[in-house]
Amino acid sequence: MPGTTPAGLRPITDVARDLDIAPDHLEPYGRDKAKVHLDVLKSSGRKPGKLILVSAITPTPAGEGKTTTSIGLAQGMHRIGKRAALALRQPSMGPVFGRKGGATGGGLSKVEPSNKINLQFTGDFHAITAAHNLLAAALDNRLYFRDLDLDPTRILWKRALDMNDRSLRRIVIGLGGHSQGVPRESGFDITAASEIMAILSLSESLADLRDRMDRILVGYASDGSAVLAKQLGVTGSMTAILKEAILPNLVQTTESTPAFIHGGPFANIAHGCNSVLATRMALATADYAVTEAGFAFDLGGEKFLDLKCRSAGLNPAVIVLVATIRALKMHGGVPLTDITQPDAAAVERGLVNLAAHLDAAEHFGKPVVVAINQFGTDTEEEMGVVQAFCQGRNIPCSAANVFGAGGAGAVDLAEKVVAAAAYPETPYKPLYPLDWPAEKKIEQIAKVVYGAGGVNIQQTAETKLRKAEKLGYGRLPICMAKTQDSLSDDPKLRGRPQGFTLHVRDIEIAAGAGFLVALTGEIRRMPGLPLRPAAERIDVDADGEIINLT
Repeated sequence: MPGTTPAGLRPITDVARDLDIAPDHLEPYGRDKAKVHLDVLKSSGRKPGKLILVSAITPTPAGEGKTTTSIGLAQGMHRIGKRAALALRQPSMGPVFGRKGGATGGGLSKVEPSNKINLQFTGDFHAITAAHNLLAAALDNRLYFRDLDLDPTRILWKRALDMNDRSLRRIVIGLGGHSQGVPRESGFDITAASEIMAILSLSESLADLRDRMDRILVGYASDGSAVLAKQLGVTGSMTAILKEAILPNLVQTTESTPAFIHGGPFANIAHGCNSVLATRMALATADYAVTEAGFAFDLGGEKFLDLKCRSAGLNPAVIVLVATIRALKMHGGVPLTDITQPDAAAVERGLVNLAAHLDAAEHFGKPVVVAINQFGTDTEEEMGVVQAFCQGRNIPCSAANVFGAGGAGAVDLAEKVVAAAAYPETPYKPLYPLDWPAEKKIEQIAKVVYGAGGVNIQQTAETKLRKAEKLGYGRLPICMAKTQDSLSDDPKLRGRPQGFTLHVRDIEIAAGAGFLVALTGEIRRMPGLPLRPAAERIDVDADGEIINLT
């Protein structure tokens, strides 16, 4: 299938027709994108497709190209005659204007219209922000009128903004006299870190969305009992705001492969996966649904399996682990400034990181395929080191030039993934049962996935765990908040750290999303901008086209 340029995108109705989605199930947003009605999930009549999870090794600061590889893999499947669809997260504008820039793939493996997807798209993030802030406004309104027993020093719910702004992390609100409200400390989370984002991404229906928002823990009463969002009386209005946002968005790749882009929770503070509804829609309309989870397997992959799959009853057929030669050299001790220089010995040393993620993935009992995301600086000798290692472990490995060649560069990868997906399906096997104590769940993740020797749950976290159990949240699964730069909680430790102690400093209760968040290290819910953010290079040309958004 020949590639297409952004200017030559097919009408979104034609892309939908490839998945047998009728025009009356679409709400078009122009010619190139559309919302898809949830009725498609009931009317497809097809046997659900096979779910392919794309994860990665511990990344360099620039990332390892999971999204680009996912897109290239789906395009490669189309080239070998398979009906495939993507289910991916929507980028947050904070990182787009910050350090990362755009997050829609790259080269000949992108989702289009990329500039629109990277920015305001169909307005989902704005709706989530508005729903989040309506709850915050209602909460402060109740404080002002004093008609709800709510301790102003124990309010948990902040406000949200889809932008990086470190100055908003901690603020004081309600200043200027009694008529302005009740003075108290608060702050902002970035929209991708909002519990509303996690809730929308895990919801199975509009009714489920409403029920989950009712259960949000917003603070505590004077006697220490829980105050829930339902008590504020605005979750119906919040649901109204999100009525359209819950519908998955349909777009296409550079080769016209259908792609559902929906939901975008962060992976180092939330569960880091696209929406359940978009994943179900890809499974309902295609034979292979290719999806990804944020950062490396220790963060996104584990959460995809233990949180999203457990909640939604999903069961992936294959796990694809993306590796790059440059990341392996970094884990082999090469400075970031030199990772483009040939060094097969460093690649071999860095294989310990790939081995750690392969070992962790094997605990879930799924076939694994390693994809080497190729760069122009990679040498045959370096790639041969990785391929020999995988052969020694009896794991399929494919070098994929998805950036430079699109689907044509992923044909071998697609064939290997399809072959792996043909294995008899194994039952879903989570890493831990829900009836374990929270401390034991955390220890299981830390030891099995991270390679820790033990866990130190600090006093603040221990107190909050006891509180969570008392309030009835002890059976919730664990969402680990940890650095993406290391298997450990120390971002400076490369390779495969072993025997370290994982320090859990705090616990948050995400009752609506349905998990406990265990915080390690310095994890920010509101990122800051770098000295020279991407926002400084993005512009609009004389023809009205956005430029430099990559």
